[in-house]
Amino acid sequence: MFYETAANRHGLPHDPFKAIVAPRPIGWISTRSKEGAVNLAPYSFFNAIADDPKLVMFCSSGMKDSASFAIESGEFVVNLATFDLAEALNRSSAPAPRGVSEFAIAGLTEAPCRLVAAPRVAESPAALECKVTQSFRPMGIDGPSPVAFMVIGQVVGIHIDERILRDGLIAMDLAQPLTRLGYLDYAVTREVFAMNRPKRPDASDLDPQA
Repeated sequence: MFYETAANRHGLPHDPFKAIVAPRPIGWISTRSKEGAVNLAPYSFFNAIADDPKLVMFCSSGMKDSASFAIESGEFVVNLATFDLAEALNRSSAPAPRGVSEFAIAGLTEAPCRLVAAPRVAESPAALECKVTQSFRPMGIDGPSPVAFMVIGQVVGIHIDERILRDGLIAMDLAQPLTRLGYLDYAVTREVFAMNRPKRPDASDLDPQA
């Protein structure tokens, strides 16, 4: 099958777009407003986008508290979403009124950060402290999005619980990170395999006469 997204007449029960772009890492974003209100919410439009400097982004559909608090304060925290915290993460997605802390709704503990004012999730085994570098409406074919707000932040500090380390590496079977699929579906990483990168070919490998 094929369909054009402008009309979006796919004939399926639900839009398959997010099920194709999957799994997606979950940015569990905690923020603090200038007035001191705390917010916590999961975002599946999230990812790392650079290593030098270390940059991450999340994109909000509408100017929700996570985006507005991050923009006004210039800071946010990314908490690692894991399988054992799935129910708490789901509770933190509730549409609470501005100023109501999702930490309390989800039964989670606020832990202080070192370099930003926003708290991190104490129960999460890893967290990225971030300073906002850019915020904007991403461009579509017809111009800026009417609803999407993207926030980019530089990671300035990293917290890691040593219980997810094995031989000095973060072990994904121990961390069991949660990812978002399409529809109402999630996945958890428990099985991992490694592949060595191909070596750069030398001249003899490229010469068909050799």
